[in-house]
Amino acid sequence: MSDEQVEKKYGAYICTGCGIGDRLDAGELESTASRDGRMNVVKQHEMLCSKEGVQMIRDDIDNDGVNHAVIIACSRRAKVEAFDFNDIAMTRCNIREGVIWARPDTDEAKETTQEMANDYIRMSCGEIKQMNKPSASGQQSRNPNVLVVGGGITGMTAAIEAAEAGYTVHLVEKSGALGGHVAQLHKRVPFKAAPQGTPNSPDANLPMPEDTGIEDMIAAVEGNDNIKVYLNSTVTKTSGAPGRFSVDISAESGGTTTENIGSIVQATGFNLYDPENLPEFNYAGSPDIITNLEMEALANAANGGPIKRPSDGKEITSVLFVQDAGQNSTDEDRLPYDSGIGDLVSIKQALYFKHHNEGCDTTICYNNLRTPGAAGEDFYRSGQKNGVIFTKSDVKEVTPGDSITVKMHDKILDEDAEVKVDLVVLDLGMVPNSGPDPYAANEALEGMSDEDRAEELEAQEAHAADETSVKVESILNLDYRQGTDLPHLKHGFTDSHFICFPYETRRTGIYAAGPVRRPMDIRQAMDDATGAAMKAIQEIENAGQGRAAHPRVGDLSFPTFRKEGCTQCKRCTVECPFGAIDEDEERYPQYNESRCRRCGTCMGACPVRVISFENYSVNTVGAQIKECDIPEEWDEKPRILVLACENDAYPALDQAAISGVEISPWARVIPVRCLGSTSLSWVTDALNNGFDGIIMMGCKRGDDYQCHFVRGSTMAAERMAKVGDTLETLNLEPERVVVEEVAITDIDRAPQLIKDMEETIEKVGLSPFKF
Repeated sequence: MSDEQVEKKYGAYICTGCGIGDRLDAGELESTASRDGRMNVVKQHEMLCSKEGVQMIRDDIDNDGVNHAVIIACSRRAKVEAFDFNDIAMTRCNIREGVIWARPDTDEAKETTQEMANDYIRMSCGEIKQMNKPSASGQQSRNPNVLVVGGGITGMTAAIEAAEAGYTVHLVEKSGALGGHVAQLHKRVPFKAAPQGTPNSPDANLPMPEDTGIEDMIAAVEGNDNIKVYLNSTVTKTSGAPGRFSVDISAESGGTTTENIGSIVQATGFNLYDPENLPEFNYAGSPDIITNLEMEALANAANGGPIKRPSDGKEITSVLFVQDAGQNSTDEDRLPYDSGIGDLVSIKQALYFKHHNEGCDTTICYNNLRTPGAAGEDFYRSGQKNGVIFTKSDVKEVTPGDSITVKMHDKILDEDAEVKVDLVVLDLGMVPNSGPDPYAANEALEGMSDEDRAEELEAQEAHAADETSVKVESILNLDYRQGTDLPHLKHGFTDSHFICFPYETRRTGIYAAGPVRRPMDIRQAMDDATGAAMKAIQEIENAGQGRAAHPRVGDLSFPTFRKEGCTQCKRCTVECPFGAIDEDEERYPQYNESRCRRCGTCMGACPVRVISFENYSVNTVGAQIKECDIPEEWDEKPRILVLACENDAYPALDQAAISGVEISPWARVIPVRCLGSTSLSWVTDALNNGFDGIIMMGCKRGDDYQCHFVRGSTMAAERMAKVGDTLETLNLEPERVVVEEVAITDIDRAPQLIKDMEETIEKVGLSPFKF
């Protein structure tokens, strides 16, 4: 029997603990919940989150048929484990952080504090009546197979971690051997500082270059029965969704294997920046001007003996390292960032010479020396102790010859200098091997007319067909309408939420790890791989139970739409940040629930309001807006609607209350899953109902976005930029509706934004739509 066919029985449960019963009239709260038949059952408890309080609710569910409950207590972010009633529809009414902790405990504030609590109860009761219990979609069963793309140190680490946890791993490497860049290294930078003797004394132990350990790791991968390795192979097609990906793995020699995969880790590493783009360093002019990776090959070729010059086999007696070659540049064709690990690499390579070439002069020319990591500073001291010369200088030109001439500007002495050396090593930056950005071409289409759009698409197709155009090889070959590969953030690195979900990409169930995500060293890449493997495992378990991934982990709801009302405008399919919506043969939206993050962006995009979730919809929020008691104009009690993102803005308001920061008594806060889910109807309904002002609080947007759903905050801002037209038709001032970026740390600023709106209303006057 579906949830719609079951008779709904509503229960409201009021906690009087944590000071709620001391600050509020609990009898009045109970009366508010039960008035006009809002709730069938209304009960109080002195500590609702206690074992006894939870059991009281459970008894009503099991014995009295309560299947829709309102928990009137603390914030929905608190006591989540206690109120985990996943077999019913449930909402939380926040009268602790949202009311009593946000208001002063004075006689003057008592009336408005009680009004706030009563309003929130009415709003929550209205919300629960529009909710149904969500249930899993049942699109797939548990699939314990992990695909790892890339057989370098990152990919092998992810494979080992997943395999050791009992999952089957399919490891795809396009070359003929595992190991990646690390397999080409002579030694690696140490992971940790060596045990110290007397600090700064000559006998102090200092870290030195260490064996890479890559052979042991390769042996561990090849000897693990849970890992199947595909060499000389690539992924030629990826379709499906988390828990049911279908992946074609094609061998270079011919033949394709199709595997059913639960989740994917992309660990495709990096390429070095092309030194041919740096004419001042004359890389092509001499074999004795080499890259940092070619330096590793020289050290390996020495086989324990002296390192020799490529041009003539002469033992090298002097070497100069040019740091940050082509990095941190404002030139369009160079790297705008610093890879961050090049200085440690050059110190390591300088120590090669100190170990193998007795008396060799080694000079590192740097601009800003960076030695991060546990052993970084001590490793720098190792270089100093062994006679490596560090000079803060700007290398202007490298000229080939019998000896290499290096012209530089010494930044300490503020004078030009010139030196001759046997060998020059260029510290080149890391360029992510991410594949093509699926959204790069579409950026040009934004804001175009239909005719211009058609012309631009035709031009793009012509460019793609041009044999001389540079083509970026696809890595995952995704069968998504949004493109073949993972979206990029900036500088070509794979997009991820860099603060909260660093491995998560915009393609649910696919995780990025290692230098494809940002520049990093070996230790960082291994740690990154471990995190990505854990997320891939978590996604397998979530998908198997029909639950959402980050950030709404465990959410069983998913969007549905009313086909008879759909206009096929395609806004939902285009604006979904995660590629969760395709189109069926009739061009109607076709939801892929296991790709969906439950953000509701599609719901906010729909102009005809036919998209909803069982427990979150246009109606659940609309009911809260309508149930709020709006005082008449003569009362001079304004009402400010705050639509607060549950990920940053709502926690900021909670924390403000916990910290004792007052929040305006006129504010009524409604948490939304993402500001991208905001429907314009909520704005018009609120204004028509007599709200005097509206504040929409979303996450930071742009290149350094903090939106948990990537583009939700951006899209909300774009949509609401047109809300002025609506206000104009209602003869209302545009400053009554604002969209603000709020970080989770804005515990003072978030309440101040409400105060600012209060001052704006005082300036422009109360709404003319008051009853």
